[in-house]
Amino acid sequence: SGKILDPTARSAIHLISKIVLWVIGVLLIVRNLGFDITSALAGMGIAGVAVALAIQNVLSDIFSYLSILIDKPFERGDFIIVGNDLGTVEHIGLRSTRLCSLNGQEIVISNADLTSSRINNFKRMEKRRSAFLIGVVYNTPIEKMRAIPEWIREIISSKDDVVFERANFKEFGASSLNYEIVYFINSSDYNCYIKKQEEINLSILEKFQKERIEFAFPTQTIYIAKD
Repeated sequence: SGKILDPTARSAIHLISKIVLWVIGVLLIVRNLGFDITSALAGMGIAGVAVALAIQNVLSDIFSYLSILIDKPFERGDFIIVGNDLGTVEHIGLRSTRLCSLNGQEIVISNADLTSSRINNFKRMEKRRSAFLIGVVYNTPIEKMRAIPEWIREIISSKDDVVFERANFKEFGASSLNYEIVYFINSSDYNCYIKKQEEINLSILEKFQKERIEFAFPTQTIYIAKD
């Protein structure tokens, strides 16, 4: 069975076909009116070069558009990051692509800029990794410090579509005892990723409050010498 073209590809082929037909039609009309098309094109000279330079960016965007259709680095509905811009692909046009940012803002990027930039496509990910540090105060009892990794493992493992990897006491910080926590979320959806992070963070906070474990924050101790 033949491969069915997606709506974007069908729109592109339809548009390009219309452009080609219009160009052929105009040339035929001009020729039928008695004008020598070959001589006219040859006589454009410098004017033709100026026109070519003027439409260089347009052609670059169009060729980039075709490259996007062929290579498919992203499709409509994908969540991508391009440079400092990130959002969901809403529309892939002949000259530009529109993204919808997390706050609902529309971001328009030229296709030429897209194909010359590094694109991170999170929709293609099978799972997302989360790694972060939490710090507790130095006067935390040693028995509770030993229990923290197991508490965190139980919290993370209790969540659906989340895979616990590790929780370890990592280092002695300047003002905190730091634990490193790593887990995976079995979803490429960014909203799901943020939601699971929120659930886990709130559960950790609730557990620490119940166990009377204090989170650390940067502090300074000042010693004043006596005269």
